[in-house]
Amino acid sequence: MGERKFSAFSTQAIHAGESREKYADSLTTPIFQTSTYTFKDSKEIEAYTKDNKLRFEYGRYGNPTEKIAEKRLAALEQAEDCVLFASGMMAITTTILALVHSGDHIIITDDCYKKTLEFCESYLKRFGIECTIVPFGNYELLEASIKENTCFIFSESPTNPYLNVFDLEKFSQIGRKHNVLTFIDSTFATPVNQRPLEFGIDLVMHSATKYLAGHNDILAGAVLGNKEQISRIRSLHKSMGGLIDANCAYLLLRGLKTFPLRVKQQNESTLELARYLQAHPKVEKVYYPFLESHPHYEIAKAQMAGGGGVTSFEIKGDLDAAKRFIDGMEMIYIAPSLGGVETLITHPALVSYYDYTREERYRLGIIDSLFRLAVGIEDTQDIIADLEKGFARI
Repeated sequence: MGERKFSAFSTQAIHAGESREKYADSLTTPIFQTSTYTFKDSKEIEAYTKDNKLRFEYGRYGNPTEKIAEKRLAALEQAEDCVLFASGMMAITTTILALVHSGDHIIITDDCYKKTLEFCESYLKRFGIECTIVPFGNYELLEASIKENTCFIFSESPTNPYLNVFDLEKFSQIGRKHNVLTFIDSTFATPVNQRPLEFGIDLVMHSATKYLAGHNDILAGAVLGNKEQISRIRSLHKSMGGLIDANCAYLLLRGLKTFPLRVKQQNESTLELARYLQAHPKVEKVYYPFLESHPHYEIAKAQMAGGGGVTSFEIKGDLDAAKRFIDGMEMIYIAPSLGGVETLITHPALVSYYDYTREERYRLGIIDSLFRLAVGIEDTQDIIADLEKGFARI
């Protein structure tokens, strides 16, 4: 029996990409823990060289567990194809290298992930690729920055840590007008809340480490788009070797089965927590796309089904107060990631930007009193009770 098709998102998260009948009558997709695949005879070799989609040859080129995970993600994102990587950064760097040539120009917004900016601004220059960094949300400057040799524009939505939301329709219109590819990191949104391809975006990327896997136990990245673009990326991917291993692919498939349920809960809990924080006397400001006070609230409500599982906030106090606050947590873990079932809190000034001077951090908006809360699936009252332990120490 071949691969089955389903229309409902929650059903696709469980069944998309796999056949009903599996090896040894297994219910779950097996882990194909092998580096090499054998041929029965010379005829099978000849058939493979004519059409290598029929089977597998060597582990660096893919494995059955990985392919099912790719198909499932493509179904959830409504993409023609998907390619998986060993991490989110491997997904970004391999995709960028597959799209550019020496002498090309790219545009990236300034609110992107620190390591993405570092790669584009520093490492690509070694290969003669020019990078223009544009302030997030300045669509006029973004369009004015496009040159004849511009090959793509990259941004995130929502962004980290201020949860800024890109107008995807406007973004895609600029790209189409100038025949330039548009590329969005949609990790914070997930396909539950936002599917950029539906707005005309060419490529979408996810750190599958986060919400897609959802249990803080694997590293993985995914890039999705049309077959032509993904084929270009997959070709370089085979040479770069950043393959997701079979066990990680299995855990990703496991996580995807509960993915819609988890994100729905995180949407609801995070909105409740953002409102609690907004009303707290020891909080200066709260950032969450589904709060009316957020500068991109109208855009978020128009193109997102939920605000996501992350809220950022500023407390009233200095760096010492911030340290006392975060040290008061007993249930909430201090950790820099997001998207899992456990609630995590991070202090960007101490963690992600520890090697920056205070002046450099403040120039980027990373102030001493800023925190990012990545909400898990615990009861919100328990999360609030733990936050109150921190606030009591300010």
